[in-house]
Amino acid sequence: MKKLLFLMVSVLVASVVLAGCGTSSNNGEGKKTLKVVTDAAYAPFEYMDKGEIVGFDVDFLKAVAKEAGYEINLVNVGWDPIFVEIEDEIADLAISAITINDDRKQSYDFSVPYFLSTNKILVPEGSDIKTASDLEGKVVAVQNGTTGQEAIESLLGKNNPNIKKFENNNLAIMELISGGADAVVADNTVVEEYAKNNPDQKLVVIADTDSFDSEFYGLMFPKGSKLKADFDKAIKTVVENGTYAKIYNDWFGSDPDLETLKQQY
Repeated sequence: MKKLLFLMVSVLVASVVLAGCGTSSNNGEGKKTLKVVTDAAYAPFEYMDKGEIVGFDVDFLKAVAKEAGYEINLVNVGWDPIFVEIEDEIADLAISAITINDDRKQSYDFSVPYFLSTNKILVPEGSDIKTASDLEGKVVAVQNGTTGQEAIESLLGKNNPNIKKFENNNLAIMELISGGADAVVADNTVVEEYAKNNPDQKLVVIADTDSFDSEFYGLMFPKGSKLKADFDKAIKTVVENGTYAKIYNDWFGSDPDLETLKQQY
């Protein structure tokens, strides 16, 4: 009897373990729940608020997933682990203001673009930095592994000791405020929102379209993911039916450049 009981318990445990494996599951309504990874330290796109992940990307993702017929389980894993989890197919997709570029396309699949961005420069009021060329000889803080880092390295040199790399943009901005850097280079919305929401810090945002190209964010999938087609269709729908514009306006207080986005489809 003990052997039989042990065997039954073993089978039950094995069943529970197997049920916990994999990246997606079905809920009671028959909808598949997808594991989505992000780096929730990138306001206003994704950040922690009272223990919850919130931001533009979060609201956008919820709308797109609903349109595509999926539930989501959004998990904050940090920036570098995002790429590991997607490449190793531990997660189903990622959203984290991820710029689509040729280098990343070699290892991952991306949705159609959902956000237009460009890098800008954040400096203290009174700074003599007016353009990207003025960053020569200055200490510049960036988030490691981002296009902001790539942009400044292309200007100042990849191994330039004046480029300080941080785990996230919050730390890069803190370095600027504490006097450890002369400027921060990051996505325009990130630095614009920080300067607007922290007027006491007296920071100025500088645009230089001659030095920084436009970029597009996309959802990131493992290579060959069958989810891409569903989410591409859903993104186009929320853009066309006005849902995207409402979410964008709620977060940024302005209207998105829908025509430029649509040109990328």
